[in-house]
Amino acid sequence: MNSEHVGYWRDGDEPGHRQFVVLRGRDERGFRFEAGDSLASVTVAYETWGTLNATRSNAILVEHALTGDSHVTGPSGPGHLTKGWWDGVVGPGLAIDTSRFYVVCPNVLGGAQGTTGPSSRDATGRHFGSRFPRITIRDQVDVEVALADHLGITQWYAVVGGSMGGMRVLEWAVGFPSRLASAVVLAVGAASTADEIALSSLQIRAIRLDPGFCGGDYYDTGTGPYAGMALARGIGHFTYRTSGEFDVRFGRMEQDGETAIDGGRYAIESYLEYQGDKLVRRFDPNSYVVLSEAMNYHDVGRGRGGIKEALNSVTSVVTVISIDSDRLYPPRLQEELVDLMANVRPLQTVRSSVGHDGFLLESTQIGRIIEAALRG
Repeated sequence: MNSEHVGYWRDGDEPGHRQFVVLRGRDERGFRFEAGDSLASVTVAYETWGTLNATRSNAILVEHALTGDSHVTGPSGPGHLTKGWWDGVVGPGLAIDTSRFYVVCPNVLGGAQGTTGPSSRDATGRHFGSRFPRITIRDQVDVEVALADHLGITQWYAVVGGSMGGMRVLEWAVGFPSRLASAVVLAVGAASTADEIALSSLQIRAIRLDPGFCGGDYYDTGTGPYAGMALARGIGHFTYRTSGEFDVRFGRMEQDGETAIDGGRYAIESYLEYQGDKLVRRFDPNSYVVLSEAMNYHDVGRGRGGIKEALNSVTSVVTVISIDSDRLYPPRLQEELVDLMANVRPLQTVRSSVGHDGFLLESTQIGRIIEAALRG
């Protein structure tokens, strides 16, 4: 597979429903990041639905997960390789009702779908590649704050997100408490655990060890670390689901026409390969590395006196949602959030057989909880 088939957004591509804005930082150095690097400006790709009211008080920020993007709802088509990733939750008459709310979903800093990331070009026209700054979840939220300023939104009605998106919701709630009235946090914890870091690091290594990685500067080589990326996605997808689901769906079945003991594959192997190949066609490997590292750095207590003190400072009304079968971000992590935040509602639990991906797939249960949170 050559680089022309990689699904990151490039200048000249059909924008779809994306809007773009170039944001400058807060001083002469632009955006200064936690690890010490900086960017003079950041282009943010974002999408909006609904109408901002006269008092600018009905805006909701929706935060996507690791391989998501700004296309939270809507069909696939020109500019969008896939349909909206939360189609059952966001839209007219749905839990996040776009006939009532002004909904904003930006592609995250370091991403692959229009916002400045490793595949973007610098002022000289070169892809950033290996030179892209090391960033954290906190840095990503700083860019989103600048986007809110650009849109004239001084306070969000709510900030909502799961997994990596949930990390950003927590950073909003802790770092900018006056900028949001409420928050909905799904399937995440206050800081990355050893398990989560281990799993992410294995995925990062799979990409970096692929000969096509070229130290991160593969964009003009005609190739890329696509086998490594597919393997990384397979490792990740294994943790997004559950052993029970895999047993029911696949068990020890062999792939059609193949015999495992003769060198063929089991059906579960074929499924994980398929998931990896599918991601390769719509995502940039460097972004996968940059965002996975940012998730590893996630810790709302860093520099704030620890997790307990940081969470206790939250003033917005928070709803925390747990997926009962989540083995990547198990319910004990959401229980900790509820225990340590003062202005928090009782923990809401989604019953699901699919594990972590339940925050995307269990739209009926999740929609009901979010609708109640927004009504409150």
